[in-house]
Amino acid sequence: MQYMALIYTDPALTPPMGKAMNDDYFAYTRRVKDAGVMKAGDALQPVTTATSVRVRDGKVETIDGPFADTKEHLGGYYLLDCADLDEALKWAAQIPGAKYGTIEVRPIVVFG
Repeated sequence: MQYMALIYTDPALTPPMGKAMNDDYFAYTRRVKDAGVMKAGDALQPVTTATSVRVRDGKVETIDGPFADTKEHLGGYYLLDCADLDEALKWAAQIPGAKYGTIEVRPIVVFG
């Protein structure tokens, strides 16, 4: 089963991205790939680069920045292929951002 592990962090509490953090993420990514669990994953640019799109009454509206105003920002994700939720949670707990943020784990809907 596939699970999306969404990495949320509060920029005010997150250490700056530097060599140590990059090394932690590269090591985690290597482990999850070597285990055959990682299907995809990427880091996202800061929320200041976001544009939100919505359609209301047939009109397209764009808004600079995220739609939701929250302390924690979505910074990246891993798509994991695991036997069950327990395995997905085991891998999610090893994501470096879990030390100072929140990892939201959600199963992927399979249509058909």
